[in-house]
Amino acid sequence: MNAGGCDPLIWQALLPPAGEDLWVFGYGSLMWRPGFIFGECRPGRIHGFHRALCVRSWVHRGTAECPGLVFGLDRGGSCVGRTFRVAAAEAEPVVRYLAAREMVTPVYRPLRVRVHTPGGRCRALVFVVDRCHPQYVRQPNAQQAAQIVCRARGHSGPNIEYLLSTHQHLVELGIQDPWLEAVCHQLDTATVTADQSPRSVPTPALRGRHQG
Repeated sequence: MNAGGCDPLIWQALLPPAGEDLWVFGYGSLMWRPGFIFGECRPGRIHGFHRALCVRSWVHRGTAECPGLVFGLDRGGSCVGRTFRVAAAEAEPVVRYLAAREMVTPVYRPLRVRVHTPGGRCRALVFVVDRCHPQYVRQPNAQQAAQIVCRARGHSGPNIEYLLSTHQHLVELGIQDPWLEAVCHQLDTATVTADQSPRSVPTPALRGRHQG
């Protein structure tokens, strides 16, 4: 796993105490594409944050002229996701990988949060949205979100593909997200509206692994 250009001081600060296993909480693509070896995976819920379409995508799922929306973990409510246990011996390379994957831009910041799982509580590493970053946007209502998603397209493809893929994976994992389901219900109407509006031309790709 490659740490990319991540500052060593960042990932070193994210390591658990020496000899302790690392726990990681995933709420988006990390749930079905973690990219690292883990010893255990449990469903889990965190309180104080919720899954939200609150990050503007200017490259991968949109452009500067027509930004898309991708998921972040924003303040308030709760979120169901998956919790991974990584053996202590593998903690350093996994933390380096996650820092490089999630912190291509500083729109996400790392925290350790309490996660409630069927096997008990643990403290896990998670990446939440930074509300002070220019990519942050307060989550729109379901109708507005559907209209934005239907219009946006970036280097990695249409924003609507990203949204539907996320929804499908959540369904397959047995995770209910009523707000995301409401957005999906709005897509047919939003698609008709989007087809009547001019589409922006995707901008060239920037390097980075994150769907930003």
